[in-house]
Amino acid sequence: MGQDKALISIHGVPLLRRVCEVALHCTDAVYVVTAWPEHYTTIVPSQCKLIQEPQPDRPPGPLVGFAHALTQVQSVWVLLLACDLPRLQPEVLLSWIDRLPAATETALLPKGDRGWEPLCGFYRTSCLPSLQRAIVQGDRSFQGWLAGETVGELQVSDRSLLFNCNTPADLRQLEQLPQNS
Repeated sequence: MGQDKALISIHGVPLLRRVCEVALHCTDAVYVVTAWPEHYTTIVPSQCKLIQEPQPDRPPGPLVGFAHALTQVQSVWVLLLACDLPRLQPEVLLSWIDRLPAATETALLPKGDRGWEPLCGFYRTSCLPSLQRAIVQGDRSFQGWLAGETVGELQVSDRSLLFNCNTPADLRQLEQLPQNS
């Protein structure tokens, strides 16, 4: 995109704020993991806590950031969401939450054409040791790490809810939609 996707606004609302607001429908404890918390203090809802990624001794990335976040939270399950999911709806997440009490898997995730959608789903916090081992062994891929874990599939009836805003064309497409789409 050539710029920080979290700060890109759709109808005047930054992508990161949109995702935080959806997450706040599911829980009171919303954390934003970032190397640059100062970039987001004015755009995230006040109920959200910013977690500073440590200065890495290894290349950063979502897997490393997620592992760091897991050391900061106190719950059985964590909902992990990317900042670039502008069409995500709270009702979908709430329906997925209903599956958590009976789940035995490490993670519950939607599945796409190219595999799991690792940045839109639930993880047991007890997966931290496995995640840390994978990182120490040099893994930086959620797909690679998930291949060794038990994952349950979350059903998605409307695949557009998992739309990632990754290109200027994606952004133009989103800007043409009505505000409540």
